[in-house]
Amino acid sequence: MAVSSHLVPLGTPAPDFALPSLAGPEVKLTDISAPALLVVFLSNHCPYVRHVESALGAFTSEYAGKGLATVAISSNDVVNYPDDDVPGLAAQVERAGFTFPYLVDASQEVAKAYAAACTPDFFLYDGQRRLVYRGAFDESRPRNDLPVTGELLRDAVDRVLRGEAVPEPHVPSMGCGIKWREGNEPEPVTFLG
Repeated sequence: MAVSSHLVPLGTPAPDFALPSLAGPEVKLTDISAPALLVVFLSNHCPYVRHVESALGAFTSEYAGKGLATVAISSNDVVNYPDDDVPGLAAQVERAGFTFPYLVDASQEVAKAYAAACTPDFFLYDGQRRLVYRGAFDESRPRNDLPVTGELLRDAVDRVLRGEAVPEPHVPSMGCGIKWREGNEPEPVTFLG
């Protein structure tokens, strides 16, 4: 069943993290210095992620030289979804051409801190690590026949790199719900506006 991302309030600071990467070393939020930071929650098995993963790999590679740092985080329960364990994620990195760190959130606490709801779920931060965009890669979805362009995220990143705000409304991302371990489901998310 498809789930939409939560529209976390703009200006929210990026929650801290220190997570192991597939490549081995731990990656901390404080280690990343770039004018823009994309934190994206991904999984290997989800058809919504597979639909955009190659385009996401190409996009992030293109923008790495322009000032965008990217980290992916996998928070799914790997006992019930073994395709999302390290070997599956490593195969995904190869298949999709990811060049950014892919982190493993085994406790699921980072996903909770970010209010991540689905895969893919995109959170774009400015140089002060304030949330400036939370939304979809583009409007393409499996079976809707729209091309995968990354246009919504590309526009947001271009604006951030120019020092501009990303005007709302932001189109929520849509994908497979985060696979929470039994008993670890987060409380329902509500934001006061």
